[in-house]
Formats: sequence, structure tokens, C-alpha cells
Amino acid sequence: MRDPSPWTLDTIPDQSGRLAVVTGANSGIGFITARELARRGAHVVLACRDPERGRAAVTRLRSEVPAARLELRRVDLSSLASIREFAARWDHDRLDLLVNNAGIAMVPFARTRDGFESQFGVNHLGTFALTGLLLPALLAAPDPRVVTVSSEGQRFARFDLGNLNAERSYRTAFAYVQSKRANLYFAVELQRRADAAGVRLGSMAVAPGLTRTNVLTGGANGSRGALYAKAVDLLVRAAFRPAPEGAKTSLYAATVPDLPGGSFVVPDGPFQLRGEPVLRPRDRALHDLHTPARLWRLSEQLTGVTYALPASPPPAAAPDDAAGRTPCRPS
Repeated sequence: MRDPSPWTLDTIPDQSGRLAVVTGANSGIGFITARELARRGAHVVLACRDPERGRAAVTRLRSEVPAARLELRRVDLSSLASIREFAARWDHDRLDLLVNNAGIAMVPFARTRDGFESQFGVNHLGTFALTGLLLPALLAAPDPRVVTVSSEGQRFARFDLGNLNAERSYRTAFAYVQSKRANLYFAVELQRRADAAGVRLGSMAVAPGLTRTNVLTGGANGSRGALYAKAVDLLVRAAFRPAPEGAKTSLYAATVPDLPGGSFVVPDGPFQLRGEPVLRPRDRALHDLHTPARLWRLSEQLTGVTYALPASPPPAAAPDDAAGRTPCRPS
């Protein structure tokens, strides 16, 4: 579904009065997302794992946007204790926008501090826990929005609920695209649950396309050696887009007025690898009612985080119920 007119970073409307959190805002897509929100007047909290790199990002951002309203706060999505501490220290009266941007990609096998396979633990469980713990602040805002960064690679995931945590085997690429499918499932299930509870909340997912960031070379990938780093650097420079292009889908999902909840924003080019932001309503993952609900319940069990959504009244019984047949309803 293509918009009638081109959308660019200059199209972003005024963001004055909005309070936003951007995870992984110290570099790449996260930095551009924070910068453009701040440039349009939003108060932006840069949620970063490494305080030193976070401070460098704030300095750079202030040089590019002198009037920016910024905060730096530490959160490590590989640690549930760090996520709980971040949420417990939230001292604003609300949160208008949460951009779940931070993640890792294609890393060697490792476990998080809580024992989760690292890509599943950081990309999905960390995002799930942080959003749930910040939900009261989001629901205190007049028009809250959550944007979760998935990937074009999620289309290739063979989602295995029995091997999300590398219970049986670990393949780097498989674990990555599976974690990114989990991001998409999370975004659409959050919207379904908000709708069922009758609360005003927009949950969007995005795929940035091929983008030049340090996600393939930083963090755990930094131990792979100089040859790996050089090969990846050459690949990224040759085939990937600059970070401002990759940030467009996140900024579109974060700022376009009246964007339908549950939207999936992707680049409009071949294989969603490059192009301008458009909505992709036909992705099969968006219409799966059962897998996202099962993933949600598993995520609650693993993280210990439950969502403070008001209980919704049960739907009225259909006539067939009296005959002992159960109507099919979303989980």
C-alpha cells in the first residue's frame, strides 16, 4: 500500500510535547531516530547499554541539534535486573513513545545473564520486558505509541516455539531471523491485547531494510577477528544503505498521525531491502492469531513480566455456543 505522496525525514511533523525513549540510541538507526525526534522538538531519552558510548552520542547529537532536549539513561537488554532498574527509576509522569530499536545480530552462541540464548534474550525477551514494565507510563500518555524494530529477514524464519532458546541446537542466522519474527509477533499481539482491553495504544513494527550500522561488527561480534570485521565492512559499504535511510521506517511508524495500530512499515523496494516507507498489511505473520499468543505466554513465564492491561469483558456468547460448539476467537 503506497502513500499518495513521497515521505521523507522533512515530512516529520512537529514533535513538541512528546516524551520518547529510544533504545540503542548511541549509534546507527537508533541515533538517527533520536536525532530526528529531537530536531522536531521531542524530549528524547537515549536508553543505552554503554554509558561512555551514550555520552559520546549525546555530545554528537547536541552538536547537530543544539536545542535538543535529551537525557541519557542506562539499560542493558541482556539483563532483566537492568531492565527492572530502568523502569523503576522512570520519574516522568508519562511516556508518549517507546522505540524498541536495540538489538544484536548474527552473533556466536552465548547466554544472557539470565540464561537465555543471546539473540532471543536481547532482541525479544528484553524488548518484551522493557515494554511491559514501562506500560503504566505509556498508558498515562494521551496517545501512546510503541515501535518495535523487526527485520526483513523475519520472512525467512521457520519459527520453532520448541527451540527459541537454543534448547536443541543453535544456528546463528536461524536464531537471528527467529528473534526478529518474535519482534513482529510481539508488536501485533500487543496491539490485539490493547484493543481487547479497550485502551488507547498504538503498537507498530518496522523493517529497516539493509542498513549500515555496527550491529554486525559491534558487541559480541567484536571477538570474531580482524578478517571477519574487514569482510563485513566491505559488504556493508557495498550493499547497505546509510543509517538515515534505514531509520525512515522507524520514524514513519513513530510520527505519522493516525497510523493504524498493528501496522507493519517496510521499505517499498524489492524484498523490502531499500525504498521509501510503506505499510505491508499482507505479511502472513500479521494474521497468525495462535503463535503470537503462545509466544506471549512463554515470554511472561521466562521474564516474570505481566502486562498491566485492564481486563476486558468476555465477548457475548454466539448462538452456536448453546449447542456445545466453541466459536473461534483470537487468543
